[in-house]
Amino acid sequence: MKRLHPSLTLLIAAILAYGLLIPQLGFYWDDLPMSWIRYQLGADAMTRYFSTNRPVWALLYQVTTRILPHVPIYWQIFALLWRWLGAVMLWAIVKKLFPKREKFALTLSLLFLLYPGFNQQWASYLYSHFFIVLFFFLFSLFLMLHGKTIPALIFSALNLWMMEYFFVLELIRPFIIWTSLEDSPAPKERFARTLKLWAPYLAVFALAVFSRIFIFNNQIYGFSIKDEIVKAPVETVTLLLRNIFTSLWTVTGAAWALVFQFPNPSVDGPRITLIYVVVISVAAGLVMFGWRNQAQVEERSGQWWVVALGVVMLFLGGPPFWLANVPVSLGFPANRATLSFLLGVSFIFAGLLEFIPTKIKYAVAVAFIALAAGRQFLWANEFRRDWVYQKNLFWQMTWRAPGLEKHTMVLLNENLEYYADNSLGAALNWVYAPDNHTDVVDYVLFYPTNRIDLSLKPNTPVNYDLLAGKFEGNTSQAVVFYYSPPRCLRLLDPEIDAENRLIPDDTFLREAATLSSASRILSKPTARMPKVYGPEPAHGWCYYFQKADLARQMGDWETVTRLGDVAFALDDYPNDPLERFVFIEGYAHTTDWEKAVELSMDSYAVSRKFTGPLLCKLWNRIASETENTPEQNVTLDVVQSKLECSP
Repeated sequence: MKRLHPSLTLLIAAILAYGLLIPQLGFYWDDLPMSWIRYQLGADAMTRYFSTNRPVWALLYQVTTRILPHVPIYWQIFALLWRWLGAVMLWAIVKKLFPKREKFALTLSLLFLLYPGFNQQWASYLYSHFFIVLFFFLFSLFLMLHGKTIPALIFSALNLWMMEYFFVLELIRPFIIWTSLEDSPAPKERFARTLKLWAPYLAVFALAVFSRIFIFNNQIYGFSIKDEIVKAPVETVTLLLRNIFTSLWTVTGAAWALVFQFPNPSVDGPRITLIYVVVISVAAGLVMFGWRNQAQVEERSGQWWVVALGVVMLFLGGPPFWLANVPVSLGFPANRATLSFLLGVSFIFAGLLEFIPTKIKYAVAVAFIALAAGRQFLWANEFRRDWVYQKNLFWQMTWRAPGLEKHTMVLLNENLEYYADNSLGAALNWVYAPDNHTDVVDYVLFYPTNRIDLSLKPNTPVNYDLLAGKFEGNTSQAVVFYYSPPRCLRLLDPEIDAENRLIPDDTFLREAATLSSASRILSKPTARMPKVYGPEPAHGWCYYFQKADLARQMGDWETVTRLGDVAFALDDYPNDPLERFVFIEGYAHTTDWEKAVELSMDSYAVSRKFTGPLLCKLWNRIASETENTPEQNVTLDVVQSKLECSP
């Protein structure tokens, strides 16, 4: 049977883990603001955005964004290819260092490719550029091992000047050189040759350090360990040591333990669970098939050196975060820091496997690699689901608010896992200000939980700098939404929702509800959904709810009841008792008192304790806004009695 080249093995593994759901994935986290700035506000805005943070890295974005359009699928494929190319380059490096241990080289590369400590592959616009820089570093090592000093220096410099994640890892180079000099048996001669070969790279590294200290010394994280040591030496050193040891466990044992988080059929569904089983099964078979005809000398002399290399890499990966007091965790989005430790963890794990008896070793390796592929697939599904929720959020928002006055601030609860409020703020401008290419930002979207400095009092100025542009507004120019799928997106009603205990306390939206002003919403459509949000979803319950709420705002009660008749005839239903309120009000205003009472009791039955007081408030408003007739009086008496409203 023909041999499967390791690069193809790695490519198939990458597709299994990261690529199966690509057509259904979108933009996430920093993808949205960064891509919106580049494509919507222009190349100069992107330069401004990076002007105080990795300006050389911005040049890379200028190149890639001239090649790829603002379409998620292109960026998802692009990110996958660079992740794969990095693994192929690592395989080539390890094969050069250990030429008779091809199975080991492939195993290490697969561990590197599928490392479960990092779960943000699908934030593709952002992390494709991380993986390009990592590739530059690995390619520099590869070129060095093949005697191509000048191009190796160039790619080393690209890594050093673009970003700090792999900056200190450059110091692994002399250890790599030492490992490659097996033809120099005398340690003294080997040491001299290592220094000689390392010298030009050390000069480039020293120049990069000099430039960061004296030319570009921006403190990204606002923390200086030098200042902290002067102020509190013992506490600072203790904190640093604790951070180091916690980080090392986090990126090694804790990270790989994540592969034992299996799908939950009741949450993930039978289809995803079945695909997960297929992924790990195919990945296991792929690894075993990929090992066929791969040479492997079963020796016990080099394992400790491999582990030692990994340990050195591990400690070299940490300084960008330890010295800035940035915790390394496996949570989103903080697990981006694990990328700096990726090489070290892979070498350590692969090296430790070499100490296990052969048959057990390969079984363990297959199990971990296959489960890592499955774990990454499950994360891909979580990203897919969040993209669906985010698309539905903005489709529903445009149904409810076809247009927004400029300088409007949107407040929303933090519900989507893979989006910050800055992410959704970019999408908000993309949707509602598609023709604005200036540095005057028309809209912002904030999670109140993220903005502790944001006043929830009226008539408070709001000025926000997005680096590439600025927003100027006021808290009295706000609309407040609550979104918790499968519930519909809901514009909060200041009269009702200020006391709505169905909205969790920790969202701060009840306090914010008093700021919500429907007057900021325009009936004239100005929003334009980008093509990446796909075709308009089928018109289900939430569509009719949003349109009815817009009609209620305009005082068009006939339209509210017409939409209600259609909505309640659907094979769909409200997931929040307050979604009936607009129709209760509509039927009351059109004197269909029986229907209004019926819907009130349906909502009341969901949660008497929480919904009852809100229904009483709603009926008080109905009483004040509808004509005083005998039928109205009878209905009000019945409602107050059934809902136990206070007189």
